[in-house]
Amino acid sequence: MSAAINKHLIIYSDLDGTLLDHYSYSFEPVIQTLSDLKAKNIPVILNTSKTAAEVKEIHKKLNLDTPFIIENGAAVYVPKNAFKTKPKSAVWQDGYWVKTFAPKRSHWKGLLSKLSRDYAGEFEAFSDMSINRICEVTDLPEADARLASKRLFGEPLLWKGSDARQGEFIKKAETLGAKPLRGGRFLHISGDTNKGKAMEWLSEEYKRQWQASKVTTIALGDGNNDVAMLEAADIAVRILSPVHPPVQLQRTDGVITTSKHGPEGWREAIEPLVAQSTTNH
Repeated sequence: MSAAINKHLIIYSDLDGTLLDHYSYSFEPVIQTLSDLKAKNIPVILNTSKTAAEVKEIHKKLNLDTPFIIENGAAVYVPKNAFKTKPKSAVWQDGYWVKTFAPKRSHWKGLLSKLSRDYAGEFEAFSDMSINRICEVTDLPEADARLASKRLFGEPLLWKGSDARQGEFIKKAETLGAKPLRGGRFLHISGDTNKGKAMEWLSEEYKRQWQASKVTTIALGDGNNDVAMLEAADIAVRILSPVHPPVQLQRTDGVITTSKHGPEGWREAIEPLVAQSTTNH
């Protein structure tokens, strides 16, 4: 991994199954690591399928004050004091500079209403679920389920039909302009966005704000919706999952696969990389 880690280091991380434990959503193993990274001014950017409402709460728990990416790359939220100047093409909204990459949720709900005629009973849309039902399918407590329900851009589905029918459904959704993405639990219906594109936009903004010729990006994830982010980062960390094999990547260089699950794997990968960065500079 001596592929020259630049002193301008940015860490991008998935949440569920990566920074948060797949079953308990605990982040206990990384609390000290996150504190150390903050002291070193190394930004940790949450890059997740979760909503802005969810990430704002998680930010408080993790003591983060960095930008974050929501709903699989649909938007980047930049806190007011994260940068010295306004991020390019961002809009001030609810206390954040926001850069959007996707149409609003209402657009995708309209698209799904067309598809529901041919696939009645084969999927359950997030927007049709009660809070109790969201708790049931996500294992989230009620307060967190309410935050999860506040989606702004895409629409997650719980697929109930066969794999073959899901493949047909995805193709039809694509003909209507959607770019369906399989996550850990849900099939996400949204636009031509992904965690990688949003990450690249934000990394360029960091370069501009830091007046740096290069930054080194480390991305950590465990699911298929993390692939674009893992492919685009300088160093890709595949977090071992208790429920599925490591995601398949086209790249072979600059790839680390952890031996531990979730946040323990996160710490296992990040601490040596940061130590290497410090040693090099």
